[in-house]
Amino acid sequence: MARSIKDKDSFKAFVASIEGKSGYQRPQAFGLGLATQSGDGDILEVFYPSPNFESNFGSAAVLAEILGHAGGTASYTPNLEQLREVLSCFAPFDGESGHRNIDILKRLIDTAAQGLPSNKKIVAAFIAPGTDPSDVCEAYLRLHLFSHRLIKPHGISVKGIFKVLPNVAWTDEGCIAISEVPQRQLERRLRGGILTVHSVDKFPRMTDYVIPSGVRLCDAIRIRLGAYIGEGTTFMHEGFCNFNAGTEGPNMIEGRISSGVFIGKGSDLGGGCSTMGTLSGGGQEIISVGTGCLLGANSGIGISLGDGCTVEAGLYVTAGSKVTLNGGAEVVKARDLSGISDMLFRRNSETGAIEAYSTRKMAELNAELHTKQ
Repeated sequence: MARSIKDKDSFKAFVASIEGKSGYQRPQAFGLGLATQSGDGDILEVFYPSPNFESNFGSAAVLAEILGHAGGTASYTPNLEQLREVLSCFAPFDGESGHRNIDILKRLIDTAAQGLPSNKKIVAAFIAPGTDPSDVCEAYLRLHLFSHRLIKPHGISVKGIFKVLPNVAWTDEGCIAISEVPQRQLERRLRGGILTVHSVDKFPRMTDYVIPSGVRLCDAIRIRLGAYIGEGTTFMHEGFCNFNAGTEGPNMIEGRISSGVFIGKGSDLGGGCSTMGTLSGGGQEIISVGTGCLLGANSGIGISLGDGCTVEAGLYVTAGSKVTLNGGAEVVKARDLSGISDMLFRRNSETGAIEAYSTRKMAELNAELHTKQ
């Protein structure tokens, strides 16, 4: 369908007419991507070169209008004619730099016109505010938003994402349905090679989709897509970061950041240390680490830490751990200290009791405990 959009004013008017329609809802996020599908046509994964979060609403409106999307969370597989129609609406911006969505659209059209590989298809996904993942396309868009640093952990829902994502083989030939691996292995060996399977998982490594600026990742397979890795962060070989988790940066990470956990600026995780995530904690308790904290080697936490806290090497502090305060007679559960700053957690080498010491006055600490919800 030809549209008369000759200048930016007519483009704005076109967008306004779309957004003014009854039932239209601006998406919280949207994107154009390239999907991999199985031989049966099931989508296995999606790459989004430039996901959008609470931005570029004009582009979203045009894409939605041509694909017939009015609102809600949904994904589509636009054909070449539809993609060209979308591009024609952006004629007033032709030749201008800085329009990432238009540049990607042009690349996708050029490639589709020449013929996509049989296992690839172009997809578009829209995410409405307050919705959970419902299909592979928009679930992958959510993961991209984290790793592109567009949102921090818990900035968008990933509830139920395990049920949505398929378990697949990640290989040196890309993503393959598990049922198709034996045939692909045979084909490679008949050509004199070996198919390398990096992992069998629902989540790929982040670096196959995006490499955030200013980071060092010594073993990339240990960083899942959906991790938020802040500027200046170093992950040593034993460091691990799950999806919907990450670091503010700069940080030195030699331990495990579980799903849902966020590490504040200047905090370090020692070798082999652990943070209890929302997946293992029933999905309710959100653990965070404040700024300037240190988790010693092989330590662990099941509570949040405020700023300037230290956990002794080898000590795991769970929410139910009994903790003696400042070497005195007062004993509390560790959950009562969750989120309090300037705490040192250690184990008494003679009695084995867990102790917590505060650099602040005891009266100040007690007052905070008594008012803590």
